[in-house]
Amino acid sequence: MKGAYTNPRFFLAMTVMLAMAAALVQAQGTRVGFYARTCPRAESIVRSAVQSRFRSNPNIAPGLLRMHFHDCFVQGCDASVLIDGPNTEKTAPPNRLLRGYEVIDDAKTQLEAACPGVVSCADILALAARDSVFLTRGINWAVPTGRRDGRVSLASDTTILPGFRESIDSQKQKFAAFGLNTQDLVALVGGHTIGTSACQLFSYRLYNFTNGGPDPTINSAFVPQLQALCPQNGDGSRRIDLDTGSGNRFDTSFFANLRNGRGILESDQKLWTDPSTRTFVQRFLGERGSRPLNFNVEFARSMVKMSNIGVKTGTNGEIRRICSAIN
Repeated sequence: MKGAYTNPRFFLAMTVMLAMAAALVQAQGTRVGFYARTCPRAESIVRSAVQSRFRSNPNIAPGLLRMHFHDCFVQGCDASVLIDGPNTEKTAPPNRLLRGYEVIDDAKTQLEAACPGVVSCADILALAARDSVFLTRGINWAVPTGRRDGRVSLASDTTILPGFRESIDSQKQKFAAFGLNTQDLVALVGGHTIGTSACQLFSYRLYNFTNGGPDPTINSAFVPQLQALCPQNGDGSRRIDLDTGSGNRFDTSFFANLRNGRGILESDQKLWTDPSTRTFVQRFLGERGSRPLNFNVEFARSMVKMSNIGVKTGTNGEIRRICSAIN
């Protein structure tokens, strides 16, 4: 897998991403190659930690991607989602099903041995999210680093996270608050091309949704399949692929499923039923008559924008020695 990071198919995308990343983050204080002198092996250590866990449990890839998103939307990208304790972000309902904390701990332990007190937990999480996408056959992009870790983590702050029943207008408002536009919203939600959802988060769509029947936006031929996987009053913790048929590969199949009425989460399916977001779904799919967008490249662009929300740099924040504990 190591050689895959130099695969020629990524050279053009990487060139674009390097130029774009430099322009985007100049004012924020993060930059590509921040640790080149202080901890030259930082990115390779993180990548190795992710790869090691991914080999035995591929589910950590979507877990790390979600974790980075949930971190950035609450208090900015400062690793506050990693902090243990009562009433911290980690304990809030939207975060209780997050996975991959052990990967961050593995990487941090190795980094502290190689470069004590240098690499932040926030940067580890940003790098791990990138590596997770690449390991699932998505794009590899340059991640600006130089974030510092926050000291505040409150469960009550997680209400800003978009919910699985949320309207498109509400989602757009929440993204816009962080400088993310409608295209960014569709691209980032497209990260659901990998990973799973618990039945308890969508089974209400299958039974007594309207007039005693299922959600009419679900393809009628797909309903029996979902009902068999998530029976009424069944195990709500059972997990189902968010991208049916391609849950372990980072691709545009997720958008094709939305077009075909096979979205799992209500908030995901709304990307197709709402005209303002459907346009971008069609462009990512390269539909005839639309102006095609390369999903991988645009996802990476949106990730760089998102990963610089509210970053702490310079003398702000701290470098945690243990990611789950404030120094």
